[in-house]
Amino acid sequence: MNVWIVIPVFNEASTVGEVVHAARRHGPVLVVDDGSRDESSDVAAAAGAEVIRHPRRLGKGQALRTALTAARRRGASHVVTLDGDGQHAPRDVPWLLAAARQAPGAIIVGSRVGFDGEAPEVPAERLNAIRVAGFFVNWASGLSLRDTQSGFRVYPLSALERMTLRRGGFVLETEVLVVAAARGVPVLEVPITVIPRAARRSRFRPVADGVSIGVYLAGQALQRWASEAWAAVSEVCGPLSRDRRRSRHAAMLEAGAARGDSFAAWGIAISAVALHRAGDLAMYWWRHPRRRRAAACAGATLALPVLLGLALTQVLAGRLMPDLATRLVRHVFSQARLGAAARPSRPRHQRDETGAPVATLP
Repeated sequence: MNVWIVIPVFNEASTVGEVVHAARRHGPVLVVDDGSRDESSDVAAAAGAEVIRHPRRLGKGQALRTALTAARRRGASHVVTLDGDGQHAPRDVPWLLAAARQAPGAIIVGSRVGFDGEAPEVPAERLNAIRVAGFFVNWASGLSLRDTQSGFRVYPLSALERMTLRRGGFVLETEVLVVAAARGVPVLEVPITVIPRAARRSRFRPVADGVSIGVYLAGQALQRWASEAWAAVSEVCGPLSRDRRRSRHAAMLEAGAARGDSFAAWGIAISAVALHRAGDLAMYWWRHPRRRRAAACAGATLALPVLLGLALTQVLAGRLMPDLATRLVRHVFSQARLGAAARPSRPRHQRDETGAPVATLP
């Protein structure tokens, strides 16, 4: 692999030099200065990075696009992205690259969230945002990631070339995951060290960037709901198809013939087969992970206004109020609710000891 490390920066002169110095141990470093008003470019260059500067701030998404294009021109096959504010530990780069070598076509995400869904070093409000965003990203895309908002990643450029990415800002990193899932590009996670962010404010703007990500995810969720609705219609209409009708009618008539000593027994036998099949189909749909995932997402969507109200109330009340928002997020937006349960087999019909067809679920 020909690996380049790219670092988008904006007004990070106090930290970017140390980040570049540590990152250079693992590969050439390219810094894209997104219109900083401080000495970020000079500090990065002095630390040994190649620097590309935007004349004005264009957003993190465009900074990443500039970096990926430049790395491709320099012959890179893979790009490692990390932030210049010091929250990512460059010493973790080898762990991500080791995963990339095992799966060279996969996007590797450095996860700040543990397997238990916890991240003690991440502030509670930020962790809640990660959990909520991850819940909807995973539902819309079918992925199973704990930290969909991490910017510490390895991108195979060959995979990115197959994607059409339209979003800017911080939304780009979310869009990459959704489009990757749609294109069949694997996305894997590797645990990383979490370094508490510096006291100054992050480049992430909670209102503007948070709303942008929310709007994008809302659009993806609507598309997923349309897909779920179509699947439900197909499931409902399935028994009306010609082949299913013929199979069902043949089984009913065969059951009636086996108990045709009276009209009443014949009718009961036919009705029993029909009810048994209908019950099995209903149980199949009820047990289906797709139905459970949709129900979990519906509950989470309805809980969003409650969560926003709790978060606002806690900001106003401070420590006088228990952290109810985190409790709600852990329960309603838990990734376990979207867990990949085994897809149940469709009902298949066998015969009982009398020779009559019966429905069974393997």
